[in-house]
Amino acid sequence: MFDYRLKVFHTVASRLSFTKASEELHISQPAVTKHIKEIENQLSAKLFDRKGTSIELTQSGKILYEYAEKIRGLYRDLEFEISQVNQQHKGKLIIGASTTVAQYILPEILAKFNTYYKDIKIELLTGNTEAISVLLKEEKIDLGIIEGESQSSYFDYKSFKADEIVLAAKTNHSLANKTLNIKDLYTINMIFREQGSGTLEFIQNRLRDNGVNINELNTVIQLGSSESIKNYLLHSDCMAFLSISTILNELKNNILTVVDIKSFSIERDFHFILPKGEQSELIKLFLRFAEL
Repeated sequence: MFDYRLKVFHTVASRLSFTKASEELHISQPAVTKHIKEIENQLSAKLFDRKGTSIELTQSGKILYEYAEKIRGLYRDLEFEISQVNQQHKGKLIIGASTTVAQYILPEILAKFNTYYKDIKIELLTGNTEAISVLLKEEKIDLGIIEGESQSSYFDYKSFKADEIVLAAKTNHSLANKTLNIKDLYTINMIFREQGSGTLEFIQNRLRDNGVNINELNTVIQLGSSESIKNYLLHSDCMAFLSISTILNELKNNILTVVDIKSFSIERDFHFILPKGEQSELIKLFLRFAEL
């Protein structure tokens, strides 16, 4: 029910990419542009600014995005309250999620899901991307949500949520207010996630694409969670690449800061990882709910 034109705007704003939005919505890029132009004409406001090859929301765009999120939520509430009246849903769903997703994204979704479907019991298992893949292969979970880039022929993958990985440091770091060049990473003490982490894999690949060998960086320590890394940053001169989802509170409270790297960004999608073939009704129900 989410108004289609508003859905197009929401997708572009979430991805900050007309190209990615057209791919996700399965419509042409000119069609995406047309929908955005029509909203801009209707509101008499510009929604996006171009910055070289990238785009960012204008102040009007940020306001519309905030309201689009609220409208999206209202539609979800409407659909699932009616669903509750018309159907009875019971059973148990075992979900596996990689650490970042499990700690920072899923709790709100699971809490809302539970308010609608009190007779569906949810069990959440947490591990890195590699561990979640193993659990699904061994049929110990019904579905997974991962942050890695590698894909296996054993599973089906479905985009879940856009994310950005940023370079973070404590706010009083000597380089906190500077814009770095990518090669400056060789001069910085770094912290990374453990082997098997989907975040580590993604960072490694994006750095390699930009001529940086992660194995040649000065890695002080590898830690098994974003929480550990954040706390380490507060007591050291190190920097670390972290999902923006994991540091929102620290940014709001001016504890950590994002350090810009010229002409470099790391954008990714979290993915559902599913067994091949037809999915159970419980899995389909959860996927519909999580995607709204």
